[in-house]
Amino acid sequence: MYMFRDDVIQTLSLVKTPFYYYDLRLLQNTLNACRTASDVYGFHVHYAMKANFNNKVLEAVRNSGLGVDCVSGNEVVKAIEMGFESSKIVFAGVGKSDEEIIYALKHDISCFNVESVQEIEVINVLAKGLSKIAKIAIRINPNIDAHTHHHITTGLEENKFGINQWELPECIRVISKSENIWLDGVHVHVGSQITDMNVFKSLCVKINEIKTWLEERGFNLKILNVGGGFGIDYYNPDMHSIPDFEKYFEIFDQYLERKPGQDVHFELGRALVAQCGSLISRVLYVKKGIKKHFLVLDAGMTELMRPALYQAYHKIENLSCNSSTADSKYDVVGPICETTDCFGKEVEMPESKRGDLVAIRSAGAYGEVMASRYNLRQTVSHIYSTASQEH
Repeated sequence: MYMFRDDVIQTLSLVKTPFYYYDLRLLQNTLNACRTASDVYGFHVHYAMKANFNNKVLEAVRNSGLGVDCVSGNEVVKAIEMGFESSKIVFAGVGKSDEEIIYALKHDISCFNVESVQEIEVINVLAKGLSKIAKIAIRINPNIDAHTHHHITTGLEENKFGINQWELPECIRVISKSENIWLDGVHVHVGSQITDMNVFKSLCVKINEIKTWLEERGFNLKILNVGGGFGIDYYNPDMHSIPDFEKYFEIFDQYLERKPGQDVHFELGRALVAQCGSLISRVLYVKKGIKKHFLVLDAGMTELMRPALYQAYHKIENLSCNSSTADSKYDVVGPICETTDCFGKEVEMPESKRGDLVAIRSAGAYGEVMASRYNLRQTVSHIYSTASQEH
């Protein structure tokens, strides 16, 4: 599948840049592939809304029957406004405010993924004030290295997320005396953009140990929430436009021990939406030097933060050039008054000129949602396509 046919490029060239372009057909095909692969094992998938909360994207996710994983009170509000069933809403996050917890309790969400012993105590008090029983899953820090960028690793003891395993005795002591708390399950998440399947095998082994430890102490868990983190191919977005969900879910079926009646939950974000979105920009200036050539775009880190924040790679394509020969190298930069406003260094591209249309690929996750108005930039816009982009 190739996202940019000639007729698509012609249409995009008429739109004022920069903007986000979403291929809703590819999104739907990705959601269908995920549902088909997960349904084989009866697994439940919640979409991690932090990846992208664009209304059209959320509508497609909701209509596909997925639940939603929220990490802020406003995401819970958005999920309810978009028509997600309360029974399919999970509220995670290391710093939930009292107001956010109360709102979620009033709307009877499915579960709170709790990240500290003190949070359990707070939720218990707030639930008692509303005469509610709050269902929780303990987010446990498994101390597993996801072998990904250190800014998106979440499962090590040095990270702020989750309850450390040595805190579990105190954790269950607090739960046992909390009359308005019900322990529904465990939750583990080790990081993002994971492509090494061995990480997920190690995760299953750790969950098995934790589950057994809790069951030996009288807790019969209904939910095993294994988090998300499944990565995509940023280097070959056309060749691998849909991740291998069959291989991913098969790992958990093989290595995760579960009893009859236990549900397995996933929280996938990037894998579902990243490839359907591209940031479309234009070349403002070509600056040629002795050692460096620069393409200055009208999009910057205010539209796509990941390269500046994580040194993340995104494939960059010149849509205006018919040549397939990459005979020039450019540092592709934006207009923001920051040295870190750079999308890629020494990017091999055809000879480019002012006005050329440029696509920054695989930007459907953690792109538009992280946009800012730094330098008093305009709010980024977006357009959609539902037409098939297949040759």
